[in-house]
Amino acid sequence: MDPAVALGKSPFRSYYKNVPGSRVLCLFLLMPLALIAACNRGAPPQQPGEVAPDFTISDGSNTVNLASYRGHVVLLNFWFSTCPPCVAELPSLLELHRDMPKLDIIAVSVDQDAAQYNRFITQHHVNLILARNPSESVPTLFHTEMYPETYLIDRKGIIRYKFVSNQDWNDPEIRAMIKSLM
Repeated sequence: MDPAVALGKSPFRSYYKNVPGSRVLCLFLLMPLALIAACNRGAPPQQPGEVAPDFTISDGSNTVNLASYRGHVVLLNFWFSTCPPCVAELPSLLELHRDMPKLDIIAVSVDQDAAQYNRFITQHHVNLILARNPSESVPTLFHTEMYPETYLIDRKGIIRYKFVSNQDWNDPEIRAMIKSLM
């Protein structure tokens, strides 16, 4: 028996250790695989400057078609009623709606339970443009992964700002962004 094998060492280790450039060659061969794996993350998220994907959703009570809001500034909000950050931002979102009535705020909920969603809307007096999308097909178009997520879309249908997580819609900086598009 080979003494290297008897000691638990690979006989190939000592051979490849002495091959010139073996580490560089290994790195050269593995680097493209690492880059491919790192870059394969699906479609990129919707970013400011891109055209907002059009959608039409109907939940039986309401139908919303984003293209019908061209010519208007739109705040598109993805949320659900049992999401603590979504609930936390709701009062300031409603106040924004009251203070800027020309801003079309479309709130697309991904609530699964229609009864729970309807109770929430009634209890919190939500008077935004509403639609429920339990299949999450619309947030998927925008590559939304966290809730709430909100897009500010200009009159031409271009995404101008993306807000991830709950916002204070009374923040002067956010309001200035919105007013700059009105």
